[in-house]
Amino acid sequence: MSTPKQPIVIGVLAERAARERRVALIPVDIKKLNGAAAFLIESGAGQESGFSDNAYLSAGARIAASREILENCDLIVKVRAPRVDEVPRAGSILVSLGGHDLDLGERLRQRSVIHLALERIPRTTRAQAMDVLSSQASIAGYASVLEGARALNVLLPMLTTAAGTIKPAKMIALGAGVAGLQAIASARRLGAVVHGFDVRAAAREQVESLGARFLSVDGNSGTGEVAGGYAREQSSDQQSLLRRALAPHLATMQLVITTAQIPGRPAPLLIDRETLDLMQPGSVIVDLAAETGGNCEVTRPDEIVTVGGVLVMGPTDLPSLMATDASRMFSGNIRALLAHLLDGSGRLNLDASDPISGALLAGQSPPHAHGVAA
Repeated sequence: MSTPKQPIVIGVLAERAARERRVALIPVDIKKLNGAAAFLIESGAGQESGFSDNAYLSAGARIAASREILENCDLIVKVRAPRVDEVPRAGSILVSLGGHDLDLGERLRQRSVIHLALERIPRTTRAQAMDVLSSQASIAGYASVLEGARALNVLLPMLTTAAGTIKPAKMIALGAGVAGLQAIASARRLGAVVHGFDVRAAAREQVESLGARFLSVDGNSGTGEVAGGYAREQSSDQQSLLRRALAPHLATMQLVITTAQIPGRPAPLLIDRETLDLMQPGSVIVDLAAETGGNCEVTRPDEIVTVGGVLVMGPTDLPSLMATDASRMFSGNIRALLAHLLDGSGRLNLDASDPISGALLAGQSPPHAHGVAA
């Protein structure tokens, strides 16, 4: 009689990127997956997000050093891509963000490591519970309003006091995807007069359903949508026309949240210096596309740039500011993904014909490693 294969061994590494406080899997989700896999957790991996080593031990995981995890795990889970000195062993699988990092891709190929990049999760109903980009974008949209409000020198809500009446601030979200819609909802709760804009015509109904005003501008045909619900990349001339059409409207806003991004491409330029010159001193722009080049011409990742009294913020760590709930959501996505990929015997079934597995593999051949079924 053949000896049954042991369940796959999954490792969770601590995050080492600057300002990154999230953890990829939390104890409650490990407990739900226990039996389907064995888990090794790097000591202190959940500390910054409020999950102790003891909580992981109680969930059935084992605490281990990073080197042991890198050398012995069949699959490793992280939020952000590993550093150069953290490449997993040959034949293993990495699940993390970083799908657009060409250097990382080459480094992993040289080590025969399969990268299931979380950016490749398809935007389908079936994969919705696994979509980390959407879950984290929702948190970023909420946090962007709080950070912007903190930097403003005016209040968001209207106040009527014995000293007089303060008018509500005007806010706009450029891009009405997950982050933009959450920013709109959050600013509405805080009492601002809220507007939304998107090149996709379908976004109007979503913006207005949140009680915001949809900004219509000349030159926007409303046909800028591709498969998966993403915005279509516009030509340089189209972007220029859009910037000029948006400029007079942005000049009336105190808080601008920009969220426009194109998967795998630089972020579209929506606000140039000419527009900044029209805006009121004390206005604040929070650019959520800072990591991919920014929607504003002067955006610098993780810096605040001031131009003519207008503050331009380029945060890249907003979900990490709410590390506990961000980790809960990220971990829930990973649990749903692992539940989809693991078969009944605790082996990882990477079927290239499956729409989700195939998208994650992106042409990579799954390794014939312990605990992995190709």
